[in-house]
Amino acid sequence: MKIKFPVVGGVGEVQADTLQARKCYVEAIKRGRKRILKEASGEENSNKQGKDSMPRPELKEEAPVAVQPMEELLTVELIPGDPDKITKIGSKMKEDVREQVINCLRKNKDIFAWTSKDLEGIDPSVITHHLNLDPTIKPVKQKKRHFRPEKDKIIQGEVNKLLAAGHVREIQFPEWLSNVVLVPKPGEK
Repeated sequence: MKIKFPVVGGVGEVQADTLQARKCYVEAIKRGRKRILKEASGEENSNKQGKDSMPRPELKEEAPVAVQPMEELLTVELIPGDPDKITKIGSKMKEDVREQVINCLRKNKDIFAWTSKDLEGIDPSVITHHLNLDPTIKPVKQKKRHFRPEKDKIIQGEVNKLLAAGHVREIQFPEWLSNVVLVPKPGEK
């Protein structure tokens, strides 16, 4: 994995070591199992009663708070007559400043990415996505999973959204394409 980000002198990048990440993950799993076994056997509870142990504070579960804007927002159509191409601006601006902001946004409306197709042409030095795949491993066809009818509807809805946005597309591969077997013709060696 690699993340690129802009810095003052150019582009910075961070590269992850997947092997080291796996080792850390396995170690964390092992430690978690040991802790669970200690708690189950009562070892850890007897150690907590020592003179150096401090009582744990009780954690109160609070309902998540929805983030609210600091002020009311005004909806602005960047292309008049096109309700799909909108943005929001603050309502507490002075009238002349608000008009300048709206005019600037409308003048630069070509900068906005309305769909994923508008994002074409981003310089790879700015951002790049790579799947972390091992090219030496043969691809395997996954088994078809069966879900409840309600869940199937939800999944189909999500797939339709991705298709409509242009993020995914349907590809048909014949079954024989993935299972190529060479068969000699009769009479040949």
